Amino acid sequence: MKIVATEKAPAALGPYSQGYIHGGMFYSAGQLGADPATGNLAEGIEGQADRACQNMAAVLEAAGTSFDKVVKTTCFLADMGDFAAFNEVYAKYFTSKPARSCVAVKTLPKNALCEIEVIAAVEE
Repeated sequence: MKIVATEKAPAALGPYSQGYIHGGMFYSAGQLGADPATGNLAEGIEGQADRACQNMAAVLEAAGTSFDKVVKTTCFLADMGDFAAFNEVYAKYFTSKPARSCVAVKTLPKNALCEIEVIAAVEE
């Protein structure tokens, strides 16, 4: 197994890694819509979704893969009322339309509005 880490995405908020590569697959931790330099969350659901996708792009790149190799995503929303706005941003990044689960949760770290995690194919 290989740990994946990059300074181009926010550091882990706890005792976990940004991701792991194992058996030709990359498994990410969830990415919030926080600026990697400041840790501050972007404004609104669109801003946080966009920033979360940018952060995920950085982690995917560090793993040697990309959005077009993502096979599964799990998306967490603080409010299912943000589903349509979240999807507008998500669709710009995940153009290959990977399998997805999207659930509403009571609270996300830092009171974020969304979080995204992925599983992607990678060349080892």
